[in-house]
Amino acid sequence: MKLYLVPSPIGNLADITYRAVKVLEEADLILAEDTRTSSVLLRHYQINKPVTPYHQHNEHKIVQHLLQQLQGGKTMAMLTDAGTPGVSDPGFLLVRECTRTGVPVECLPGATAFVPALVNSGIPMTRFAFEGFFPHKKGRHTLFTKLATEERTIVFYESPMRLLRTLTDLIQYFGPDRQCCVSRELTKMFEENKRGTLQEVHDYFAEKGVKGEIVVVVQGVE
Repeated sequence: MKLYLVPSPIGNLADITYRAVKVLEEADLILAEDTRTSSVLLRHYQINKPVTPYHQHNEHKIVQHLLQQLQGGKTMAMLTDAGTPGVSDPGFLLVRECTRTGVPVECLPGATAFVPALVNSGIPMTRFAFEGFFPHKKGRHTLFTKLATEERTIVFYESPMRLLRTLTDLIQYFGPDRQCCVSRELTKMFEENKRGTLQEVHDYFAEKGVKGEIVVVVQGVE
């Protein structure tokens, strides 16, 4: 009886630990954010185990059913599409119920997109604030106003469709000269880390266009 949170590669299938593969091989059931995405990883490592969808649209409906199976002695391994479950991805709800009812939970170390983006940004990382995804509408102004005076380095995820809008907002609230780094397609063939001021990085992507998974690192106020 245990729930394992298993980090999955954020792009390169080789970025998985031996232990993670072993846990997936031995689990009674694998919970997958997207079974199509996870099937690529599982096929690659020749793992043939029952897989059931577990994502933001069904987690509230099935959490008690999964909890009952865990309490009945099953071992489950949770996978999200990329990175560590619970980090801007499903996972928290089931973990909370497990800890509340005494079901053991173990999170394996492994891939998380914001860590390599932060480390290779060239921006101070002694202290940082991870913000996940910014709100699209409600609360955006309040959050940006607060973050404008944040002294720690700020790290967040963004979609390619909203990157330019977010950089424009950051220029408005933080000023155009704040240092930042946009990391795109980390660990993949076309990985790119664009460093510079908010204005420089905005202008670069405005001209080039934006594709792929995005992590943004912004220096705190000095």
